[in-house]
Amino acid sequence: MSVIGLTYGHLSRRVHLTARRGSPLLPLREKAAGGAGRMRSEPQASQDPSPGSLSRATLSRKGRGDTPGFFLLCSALVLALLVAPPPALAKPLQIVALGDSLTAGLGLPASESFPEVLQKALRAKGYDVEVFNAGVSGDTAADGLARFDWAVPDGVDAAIVELGANDMLRGLDPAAAEKTLGEILAKLQARHMATLLAGMRAAPNLGADYQTRFDAIYPDLAKHYGVALYPFFLDGIAADPKLNQKDGLHPNKDGVDTIVAKIMPAVEELIAKAKR
Repeated sequence: MSVIGLTYGHLSRRVHLTARRGSPLLPLREKAAGGAGRMRSEPQASQDPSPGSLSRATLSRKGRGDTPGFFLLCSALVLALLVAPPPALAKPLQIVALGDSLTAGLGLPASESFPEVLQKALRAKGYDVEVFNAGVSGDTAADGLARFDWAVPDGVDAAIVELGANDMLRGLDPAAAEKTLGEILAKLQARHMATLLAGMRAAPNLGADYQTRFDAIYPDLAKHYGVALYPFFLDGIAADPKLNQKDGLHPNKDGVDTIVAKIMPAVEELIAKAKR
């Protein structure tokens, strides 16, 4: 039975009992046996110590006014929960690896490319990161600059720049590569992105003069633009047949794992800088 039904039943019983006593306006007054009127208090059901019980007076009060307000309040709370937007989830820190075939993972499944393996290694260490593969096989520094605006989308937190190897293999002027890489670093700097510059070294067969000029590009750029430098991207795997594919230039799966392990401290510093 509803609260309202109980209340109406309670009221009807009280009216019936009062009418029989002959005092419809004073239900609590009864005449004493000697003729003198006196007041007698009606027992209060609300004094029942049982927490699970409701007095008739309490039911009557709820039926008269409290119940509609209570349901309105509940309805408002439910509506607020339904229309409230879900809490925003924290965005993973995003790193873009801008490079050539060494970044792209030439000759390897996508899951074994440098960006993918680096992302897995970082997540295994507890970092909430995404590493995007912006490597294109055959790219020179100039090619990387030409596609910079769409290869490095807005909102990315940090960048690893690995370019210049193809400039060196083609014997291009080191000064031109330095100028182009400088423009890339300037664009990253304008976006206030934490940057790690991955260096390259010239092959000895290009001559001592070329080697000296080319190898100086990366330390000079890092100093000029104030970015972190990882001196040699192929450190620990260059010229090692066990860690390279048959062409002797591109790392195999074990070679990529070695690169990631060696560059990891520099990437962790990059992440710390991006969070500041």
